[in-house]
Formats: sequence, C-alpha cells, structure tokens
Amino acid sequence: MKNWKRIASAILVGALSFSMVACGNKAAEEAPAEEQTDDVEANVPEELEDTGFYSVLTGLPVETEEETHLRPVAIMTENTKVALPQYGLNQAGVLYECPVEGGITRMMAIYDQKTAFSLKQIGNVRSCRPYYAFIASEYDAIYVHFGQSIQGLTLLETGIVDNLSGLDGSVSETVFFRTSDKSAPHNAYASGEGIEKGMEKKGYRSVYNSDYNGYFKFAKEENTLENGKDCAVIEPYFLDNSPYFIYNEETGLYERYEFGKPQVDAIDGEQVAVKNVIFKNCPSSIYDGTQYLNIPVDGSGEGKYFTNGKMIDITWEKESESAVTHYFDKSGNEIEINPGQTWVCVIENQYAEDNNFYATVDEFKKN
Repeated sequence: MKNWKRIASAILVGALSFSMVACGNKAAEEAPAEEQTDDVEANVPEELEDTGFYSVLTGLPVETEEETHLRPVAIMTENTKVALPQYGLNQAGVLYECPVEGGITRMMAIYDQKTAFSLKQIGNVRSCRPYYAFIASEYDAIYVHFGQSIQGLTLLETGIVDNLSGLDGSVSETVFFRTSDKSAPHNAYASGEGIEKGMEKKGYRSVYNSDYNGYFKFAKEENTLENGKDCAVIEPYFLDNSPYFIYNEETGLYERYEFGKPQVDAIDGEQVAVKNVIFKNCPSSIYDGTQYLNIPVDGSGEGKYFTNGKMIDITWEKESESAVTHYFDKSGNEIEINPGQTWVCVIENQYAEDNNFYATVDEFKKN
C-alpha cells in the first residue's frame, strides 16, 4: 500500500516534468552531435566455459587474463517511459537504479570494457548526479554522461572520476550521436567505438589502478541463502516507473518489470533478468534552493540481498567518499554474491518501509 509520503511525492512527477524537459532540451541543443539511424546489431559474447579468468564486475569467466585488468565503463541511462526501450542493459555487468528529482529514477549501467567497446548503441545517455559519480569511482570506471547538475559539475571538476561528457566539445561528436526516432533530450546515445576513441583523446588509462581490488566478493559455490526468507517478488518503492522483479525458478534469475510491462533490452529483444538484487538504504535531502536530491552513499546503513528466490537483511559500509562499499550479513560476515549480473537499488531511508516483498507470485497478484 502506498502511504501519504509516496502519494505526495508522486505529485512532484507532474509538477516538475515541464521544467526537467525544458532544461534537458536546452542542454541537448548545446552539444554538437551526429545522427545515426543504422540498425543496431547485438554483439554479445556466448557464455564461456571456465577459463580461469573472471570478470571483476560479474565473477563470470572471460576469455583472457588481459580482460580482468581493463577498467569498466559506467554509462548514465535514462529511465522514463518516453526513453524506452534502452539499449545495452543485458550486456551490462552491474546496473544501478537511484531516485532523482521529480520522483523518477535514473540508471547507471556498468560494462566490462571489451563488451562496451563492442556495442554500437548504448543508452540513451543522460546527465550526471553526484552520487552516481561517487559510485562510478568505486569501480574505477570511465564515467559516461550527457551533461550534469550544478552539484555534479562541481564534483567532476575535482577529478574524482575520469569522465566523458556530451557537453564537452572535445569529445561530444566522437562519443555521442543522436537518432531521429525520439526528440531531444531522449535521443542521445553513445557508441562503443566512440567511447574507445574518447578515452584515447582524453588520455585516460585503460587498465585498473594497481591498488584496485574490485567491488564485490563472489561466491565460489552457489550461495543459496539457505537461512533467508522466501522472496519471489521484489517491489521497490520507486514512484514513477513502479518497478518489480519476479523470480524465475527455471532460470534462477529475477526478471525485471516497470511501467506495467517487462523491461526489454532493445539490442537483443530480451527481458532484463539478473542473478542478484541489492538494496542499499541511504539518507537523502534536497540541495537548498534546488529540486535536486542529495544522496550520500558513504558511511554505513542497512539493506537487503536477494538471490535464488531468497532474501536476507544486510548492512553496508563505505569508509570514505573514495572507498569501496562492502556488504555484510547480520553476523558481520562480508556477503558473497553469486556470479552473474547484479542490480543495485539505492533506497532513500525515509521510504525503506514502502518497499514490498512477496514470498510467492500469487501473494503479489492479490495485492
């Protein structure tokens, strides 16, 4: 059941939609871009046998040891109805979904570098918010975005993360292009080839920092969450897109829905489905005199981990703005997540009780 806080917040979606579109159109017009209308081809590697080399993002096998040293690419992705379908979600190793202004969510898809470079169309690409930049830095990623909020610009200028922006004239025409099927600002995309060339232009290193030790701790044997609670359906509180995940026992994956339909990747035409879901509960506020959310992602807090149709309560710790987040079970042990794609929802503390979890699909349907 939606409480009064959710209803009040939902009103903001309509109230702010005009100003957000107007600002977005202005930003899009400021950036030069070239149009590309060619059909996009999927270029997704087949599932590999165990090679002995594993992706830092997913824990799954990759072809060569070199791939394990390559920095990932984190791409800001719009998540409003008008932007659907998105390109490249099923090729990402990690997906973040966080609330932004007006009750909508925005996503950041993080790709292994080889995969990112192979894609012809990714996005669409939208603007930076500070908490996304902090998260991208935790992965030592190249951060790709089309503009930024004032607070985001201030943070990016500190050099916290190497970034490629659609409002940077030195790389905008190289990295980004526009399509004719949608109006600005919903039609800006990045290409893998463009990202590779943009990194070269900026002189960004292609490999991880020598002291980088990765983000997740992966299970060597399947983590069944034996002592967890049954959870067939996960329903975050997010207001605009009303998303949920349904566990598929046959595939062992949580299938993603939003706006009342399956969320489908435009590249392969398949529904987005992930092995792991993590809720990270964080404080939030509004920057004075603005409509923009401030969500600190450092410090500590609570959350949940979902896999294999089960869920457990967890805590998280991030010792500083430059540190990596670690997740722990109630006994204080760092959780080992299952290899595969992971979806992380950043949950505002004030709405944490508005999330819903259902042991069975029938229970979900009754509500």
